[in-house]
Amino acid sequence: MKKYRYGIILRSARLRAGVTQAHVAELIGESQSYVSKYENGEQRLDLLELEAICVAIDVDLLDFIREYLES
Repeated sequence: MKKYRYGIILRSARLRAGVTQAHVAELIGESQSYVSKYENGEQRLDLLELEAICVAIDVDLLDFIREYLES
């Protein structure tokens, strides 16, 4: 995935879901700062991490990928 773009989409999806970074971090077993780095494009995100975040914010992984590809 291209740097930064996926982070913007992640943040938008998380905010739409009404979930805090801290809550996502708790659900995926990471720190809040780690989630922030994902959203800011400072940390690479692999597919398993992306899937875990999508589950945490109740977003279908394929819908996320589709939105990413269309942006």
